[in-house]
Amino acid sequence: MMHKDLPENVKRIFEEKMVDMKDEVMVPPPVFKAMQGEFLHFDEKNAILENRFPVLEEQLNPYGTMQGGIIAAAVDNTIGPLSMLVAPPSFTRTMELKYRRTILPEIEFVYVLGKLVEIKGRQLFFTASVHDNKGLEFAFAKSMHWIF
Repeated sequence: MMHKDLPENVKRIFEEKMVDMKDEVMVPPPVFKAMQGEFLHFDEKNAILENRFPVLEEQLNPYGTMQGGIIAAAVDNTIGPLSMLVAPPSFTRTMELKYRRTILPEIEFVYVLGKLVEIKGRQLFFTASVHDNKGLEFAFAKSMHWIF
């Protein structure tokens, strides 16, 4: 099932690639919707996807900052759809995050910029940066996906 608010180039690619699975694949998935994610921009030529996620009260840890697992979920909710846009179906094999700064609720939104770095056989290599609207980086990730 395709969401109506997807950018046109994203919607077109998903519709083309998922024609045989359109009733089985939910784009965006329920977790993306629960996190109130938003697809901002897809650069098809450079294999880059940027998404935005609000910093929600229910995502805060006991210290009042965004919980690390939620940050990882925002990264996964960017690299996952990017993998679907640029390659055959795959799954996350490894994901490594380096947290640089805490994310306070006052930031309001985090932006995740995912990029396909390399395809090597059945392996897809991605990077992702989590930042605010001014470019201040909070986390950096590397991920490897395995094509089915």
